Amino acid sequence: MTEMIDFAPQARLVAGIAERVTDEQLSGPTPCPEYEVRHLLGHLVGLTGAFRDAGRKDMSPVLDQDPGDHVPELGPGWRGELPKLLDELVEAWRDPAAWEGMTRAGGIDLPGAVAGIVALDELVVHGWDLARATGQAYAPDEASLGAAQAVLTPQEGDESSRGGLFGNVVAVPDDAPLLDRVIGLSGRDPGWTPGR
Repeated sequence: MTEMIDFAPQARLVAGIAERVTDEQLSGPTPCPEYEVRHLLGHLVGLTGAFRDAGRKDMSPVLDQDPGDHVPELGPGWRGELPKLLDELVEAWRDPAAWEGMTRAGGIDLPGAVAGIVALDELVVHGWDLARATGQAYAPDEASLGAAQAVLTPQEGDESSRGGLFGNVVAVPDDAPLLDRVIGLSGRDPGWTPGR
């Protein structure tokens, strides 16, 4: 079993960034070309609920949905829904049973320990997307960044073109901050800004 990682620091960071998003920013661009800020928030709501259920081993129909099948819409109650889901996600992954055995997410069966670090990676990368799109500071905790780096580091022979979940790696200097290297591994340009 992979060592358990506390989701709370990253969940609090994402909740705080989302709380500061203004209604005027909802139609703004994000580092995800197909998503406006509202779609990114809708994706965060969906993935948080799905990975909560994956951690609980609650095999709900949402765990069979491929998140890439549609552009997510943002419901009117998202400001209350997202922080609640983030709290529930934290609690689900504090249970050692979440990290053991098998679970399901995005229509794929996978070990609980793998689902856990994938969930953290999603929060790290999409937290960065949201912070960057809305002009906010972003400083994930070391454990969450390490989990994201582990998920995103290409396997040997897979460095140039990965497709699927991640875009092609964006080259970042080896001495760049870990966050920039993680974002480059996710297929994003760490220098992205809304006007660029």
